[in-house]
Amino acid sequence: MANTQRSTPRFSPSDATVVFILGGPGSGKGTQSTNLVCDYGFIHLSAGDLLRAEQVREGSQYGDLIRTYIREGKIVPMEITVALLSNAMADALAAGAGGGEGRKARFLIDGFPRKLDQAVFFEDTVCPSELTLFLDCPEDVMEERLLKRGETSGRDDDNAESIRKRFRTFVDTSMPVVQAFRDQNKVVSVLATGSVDDVYARIQEGFKARGVHPQ
Repeated sequence: MANTQRSTPRFSPSDATVVFILGGPGSGKGTQSTNLVCDYGFIHLSAGDLLRAEQVREGSQYGDLIRTYIREGKIVPMEITVALLSNAMADALAAGAGGGEGRKARFLIDGFPRKLDQAVFFEDTVCPSELTLFLDCPEDVMEERLLKRGETSGRDDDNAESIRKRFRTFVDTSMPVVQAFRDQNKVVSVLATGSVDDVYARIQEGFKARGVHPQ
């Protein structure tokens, strides 16, 4: 993991635009990420998906370690998660992400950073972020959505008790991330209630105000 310890970030904001998408469980991150990929040309990187894929990737240097942490209910060290995100960005850039014509590659990072130290470590070693899209959704709305999803999702954590614990964790650990970026004037905060289209229209307005346009 020593290769993640860099004195300067691996990528410059002139190479890539990084946008974090944060919000409580059930705020609609996955749904809105799909819209943003489609219209804005973002490459969607999910920290959770990368960790799950790495567990089963043949020859992975991190696979056994990730499996052990998850089996024991522990959080995977941020150095591993950041290394996976960094390598996924490098792969996308090597494959010509960005579409040419001087357009920078755009990365939408979902489910990360969950804590302030993760945000600092990512920006110091991988790439400073451009913006954080914060989906601001009341707890009762998120709970209703997740309970409905739980009827068909089969996910163990889509039940009332787990949902409330996840919400508390989000407030305690992830809201300081949102506040820190807000202090840097790097947050687009969107009310995530109403229909999917309603929320997406607010996101588009917020992005337009920051000079982020569809590709």
